[in-house]
Amino acid sequence: MNSKVGILIPSGRKGRWRSFLPDVFWGVTMKKLLAFWFALTFGVLLFWVCILPVQGGELEDLFAEVQALNIERQGYVLCCELTSAQQAFARDHLEKANASKVYKLRDKSLNIVADRTTHRVLVMYEQFEQVDQARVQTLVGDLFLSYEDPTLSAHDKVVYWAWGKKGKFTADQFNLAREKKKSLAIVATVKLNSEIKIMDKAFAHDKGDVYYIISSDPLLAFFTDP
Repeated sequence: MNSKVGILIPSGRKGRWRSFLPDVFWGVTMKKLLAFWFALTFGVLLFWVCILPVQGGELEDLFAEVQALNIERQGYVLCCELTSAQQAFARDHLEKANASKVYKLRDKSLNIVADRTTHRVLVMYEQFEQVDQARVQTLVGDLFLSYEDPTLSAHDKVVYWAWGKKGKFTADQFNLAREKKKSLAIVATVKLNSEIKIMDKAFAHDKGDVYYIISSDPLLAFFTDP
């Protein structure tokens, strides 16, 4: 057999192919493989040493920025670490989470999602099924007391509070940005959505689902499973 040529011959009843390669192949190819694996290993190490610390720094900065906004609900603060008592409570009230980097607990009607590593609060939300308009108004009023005037109200069904690094955006700031077709640098939000009209008296006897969610979209990007 020519030592410079690899020969493929059929093997077995089903015609599977076996590859017989000359010795010279292993000398040259193994050198290339070793070089490839060295480059790959170096690249992975470079990623861990250089890239991940940058992401970690960005994450910690974002945690600090959102925590400073002090967006609180029923004793839980967005991006703040759960207290030792809250962590103990969480261990006895765990629920199924939708991502591997987080865990979820339920405190009465409030659902809390926290970072599995740091125990920082990532999401808080409540949802109520088939409630009347009076119940929706009570919930909206409670959120108004906590976060004051919203950044946006729409269709008498959506109420939205949005924060940047320096604090909550006003409705005027939101409208001005929309007129100029500019995006606001939003780092945290409270979003309420109701299936029924919130204030229109014509719908006073209707019933529907309502929920609100408190979160930071930029932060959640670090915790979403690929």
